[in-house]
Amino acid sequence: MTIQEIKNRFGIIGSSPSLDRAIDIAAQVASTDLSVLITGESGSGKEVFPQIIHTLGSRKHGPYIAVNCGAIPEGTIDSELFGHEKGSFTGAHEARKGYFEVANGGTIFLDEVAEMPMATQARLLRVLESGEFIKVGSSKVLKTDVRVVAATNVHIQQAIEKNKFREDLYYRLNTVPIMVPPLRERQQDIFLLMRKFAADFAAKYRMPVIKLSPDAEQILINYYWQGNVRQLKNITEQISVIERNREIDGETLKKYLPDVASSKSNFPMVLKGEQSGSDFSERDLLYKVLFDMKRDLSELKKLVVDIIQHEGSLPETFTGDNERYLQQIYSEVNHPMGNETSIIHTIQKPGVQPVVQQPINLPVEESLSLEDREIELINKALDKSKGKRKNAAKELGISERTLYRKINEYNIKK
Repeated sequence: MTIQEIKNRFGIIGSSPSLDRAIDIAAQVASTDLSVLITGESGSGKEVFPQIIHTLGSRKHGPYIAVNCGAIPEGTIDSELFGHEKGSFTGAHEARKGYFEVANGGTIFLDEVAEMPMATQARLLRVLESGEFIKVGSSKVLKTDVRVVAATNVHIQQAIEKNKFREDLYYRLNTVPIMVPPLRERQQDIFLLMRKFAADFAAKYRMPVIKLSPDAEQILINYYWQGNVRQLKNITEQISVIERNREIDGETLKKYLPDVASSKSNFPMVLKGEQSGSDFSERDLLYKVLFDMKRDLSELKKLVVDIIQHEGSLPETFTGDNERYLQQIYSEVNHPMGNETSIIHTIQKPGVQPVVQQPINLPVEESLSLEDREIELINKALDKSKGKRKNAAKELGISERTLYRKINEYNIKK
């Protein structure tokens, strides 16, 4: 079956090379029993790939079960996956088969597998290695013949480093990796998807199809689409239902796009999953950018001063505003900051009276450590709130629990 035939069969729209590559890998691996790990951002369409693998494989006549591991409470997930015996826990009034037993001979799709508790991960590893499992409350070993396809939008390597995901389980699941590209990397597909969704909603709600003006099309294509295909579909449905005018211009479209990512940006962004368990946020990234800019500016000032000291005069090109700007640099460099070296220097041009004669203090470069900045900000917030940690946490924009942890971590005495 060709890639285009697969797209037609499963309703996949798009022609980007990265999407075609993901479909091609799914088709090739379908005839095997290898475990597959599908990665990609939330809303990018990962759920269609296990269906391709199951339908095109030898297990297509067996059961197919999709399980959202993130939606099952930690206390019941073992029972859901592996079953339980009667009386094994409160409320277990009768024995129950788990998904791995029901899916015997077929395929089980574990969505959001990174949300699975560590104890359950150990049970899953045993199933993958030997096909054996034990029901909750039982001591009898059961066998199952199930193909496992897993998916996650979490950065698995980071989860392993934080001891939230087993490394051995990762290598078992990741026998064949499939990366589903985010929508912003499929710009040529965005308008095609929007047009398809618009036609579907027009038929569903019995109304004319919405159309985009040229400026609206450009906005649509350049938008960041952090929610990917799911976000595009939801916005298309909103516009189709709410707007009376079927011709959608750029200004109308912008009303439905969140301002936080109204256009594709080159600034760093923390995605879902990367911030889990960590306090490294957009604010920290902004601090880092600002500190780097300040460091670069400090280096530039030192370089200008060094050039003038060695040349002994200003270049002829430095006149008017340029000359005044250099004087300003001298003044800023002279600002007292820690240990300083005072240098008497005269800025002058050949044959011209000195324009400035003042001490120049070269500052010792200050620390740009994020840890030092955090300690400084925490101390300031505590001082401002007069030691009330709840108010200090609110001032810093973090939880009170995080503030307590930071205070203990940095041994701050307040």
